[in-house]
Amino acid sequence: MTPTTAMAAEPAPAPSTPQSPPGLDERITRALVGAAVGDALGGPVEGWTPEQITERHGGRVTGIVGPWHGENWRTARPIAPYHKGDGHVTDDTLMTHALVRVYDRVRDHLDAYAVADHLVPDLLSPRWIPELEAEALPLQRIFLAEKWIVARLHYGHVDPREAGAGNIVNCGAAMYMAPVGLVNAGHPEAAYAEALEIAAPHQSSYGREAAGVFAAAVAAACHPGATPDAVIDAALALAKDGTRSAIEEVCEVASHHDDFEAALAPLRAAVEPFDTVGPDYRSPSLGARRPSRLHAIEELPIALGMLLVGGGDYRRTVLGSVNYGRDCDSIATMSGAIAGALGSEVPADWAATVAEASQLDLHAPARTLARVAREVFARDLERRRSHEEAFAALAGTR
Repeated sequence: MTPTTAMAAEPAPAPSTPQSPPGLDERITRALVGAAVGDALGGPVEGWTPEQITERHGGRVTGIVGPWHGENWRTARPIAPYHKGDGHVTDDTLMTHALVRVYDRVRDHLDAYAVADHLVPDLLSPRWIPELEAEALPLQRIFLAEKWIVARLHYGHVDPREAGAGNIVNCGAAMYMAPVGLVNAGHPEAAYAEALEIAAPHQSSYGREAAGVFAAAVAAACHPGATPDAVIDAALALAKDGTRSAIEEVCEVASHHDDFEAALAPLRAAVEPFDTVGPDYRSPSLGARRPSRLHAIEELPIALGMLLVGGGDYRRTVLGSVNYGRDCDSIATMSGAIAGALGSEVPADWAATVAEASQLDLHAPARTLARVAREVFARDLERRRSHEEAFAALAGTR
């Protein structure tokens, strides 16, 4: 079988002008393409520190780079024989595109049962996997915490609303929730609630909470006239427990920086008390990834912090996220999605390289989701009007 052709025949939305702010379709495109490009930029340096990244690449990463281990990428880490680098997207993008396909099938808001009925079968259907340079089941590429969904729902027949309990708590659910924010564009409260529902089969505790807050941040970014500060305010208005505290602390530090180089160490110091993984990303502490009301995943607060440091500019935001290291592909996926939803343009050369290298059409999922978002909004209007009529009749306010 052959992979999907890299570039789509249908063109992307025309660029906006200063007199014409990005509309829904363009924000969805920039968010999803921005998430994929951030993912591809961060993949080859994932797991390393800023200092190690500088040593390996002779300075900060400023664009697409090759695998960390060069030509030995296939055997350097037998547990993860993936071609990370050279513009290949990772599982963050594979899961994001899978969720878009679920929306395309359901064409309405999603719940935990949609994950069982549609997302799990999608993970068991052959797809082109850029890092494997072959067609395979997405299940064979996704991380253990994502394999959990298939094990619990397909094989264990666990109630989808409860299946996430017991999984390691990480950013696995949050990393692919951008489509939820885009379907609920301009309505962060609805995005938060829907993402918590969708994440229920996958995550619990602060992993599930991060999924809700990330979706809310993307939805808030879509609001006309939104700013990075407004996105942070929306996230803080909804976030709970350690997730809220971590975002608050990281963003307070970020507000004093406008250059990511100077912000790298301070942002890590701000999030460290809430992060359970510990200082050595590849050797997590004994308390890592366990449920807690006091802790948070590292990726979302840092993504929001880099959004502030970069002033919402896509390039600055994503490069800060990438050079942060650690789980930087997921950090850059999240920050790239939010910056794109704000309307910041994704560098065209990066997007073209990632599309060609990954042999994926990065714009097709955006076109699909834009159509679905409009249909869902129309249905929401009908439901709202029906509710208003029913309540008015009951309350005698007609």
